[in-house]
Amino acid sequence: MRKLYGIGETVFDIIFKNGQPQAAKAGGAMLNSTLSLGRMELPVYFISEYASDNVGNIIDGFLIENGVGTDFIDHFKEGKTKLALAFLNERNDASYTFYQDYPEKRLNVEFPVLSKDDIILCGSIYAITSEIRKKFMTLITSSKENGAIVIYDPNFRPTHSSDLDTLKPMIIENMQRAKLIRGSDEDFKSIFGANTPDEAWGFVKKYCNCMVYTANSAGVYVRTTSYSGKFNTKSIKPVSTIGAGDNFNAGMMAAIYKNQITGDMLDKMGEESWSKVVSMGVDFATNVCLSYENYISLEFAEELKNRK
Repeated sequence: MRKLYGIGETVFDIIFKNGQPQAAKAGGAMLNSTLSLGRMELPVYFISEYASDNVGNIIDGFLIENGVGTDFIDHFKEGKTKLALAFLNERNDASYTFYQDYPEKRLNVEFPVLSKDDIILCGSIYAITSEIRKKFMTLITSSKENGAIVIYDPNFRPTHSSDLDTLKPMIIENMQRAKLIRGSDEDFKSIFGANTPDEAWGFVKKYCNCMVYTANSAGVYVRTTSYSGKFNTKSIKPVSTIGAGDNFNAGMMAAIYKNQITGDMLDKMGEESWSKVVSMGVDFATNVCLSYENYISLEFAEELKNRK
């Protein structure tokens, strides 16, 4: 049976609105994605690191309760679980302040061996962090060689733009190992200076055969070596946009898994298949934006379990 994985950092999000705390949730881009997949009762595992402290224990229990495999978590003893304070503005977009205390030896865990058409999601700053870079590249490279579907989301925040010259070669290395790259319009503008989906594709196609370009209310654009198309998003008034992109990724993974789409099929698919993948991504992202949760609701997951 195919398996799904996410590798990324774990944080504990404390969300503020108008100077007051609104919610406290386990977070981190790939945790958000895997949690939603776990709620769908899909065979998903999270690869990460957090402390054996009170916050880490809360996160560990939460993942297990929601069906996420924790076999590949480094529960480190020295240090503390990372905290993220998220401050929502009037549009309910978030800015962050982080507090972290990692041990010297990072991600001290034995990785799984991925098989053909298993799916692994990676990205954000974690995928280009020097302290875990060598281990991360070992996993992603071997996954690609084994025929797994590597989905890469650069999720490149403007706060890192001053380091782009140093980070861009690593971003490109990650793209070269990916089967599918999903990025926002802001990601591609920050990394490549691209202002349109076609400009972004002009860069991405040098490294990968499939790109999904999300542009909020402007829509979702798919570019592959054999297909070019646009899909609409839903008009909503968001409560919080935290986790929207992460859950778009999760929705794509769920659709690829449930529709038995293989890695060999991705860059050959037409509108019908891509519509299933993108619409599931949009549905996941939309649901998350309607609450302070970082992941799809249990009710929504139940509704989706029998949908392809």
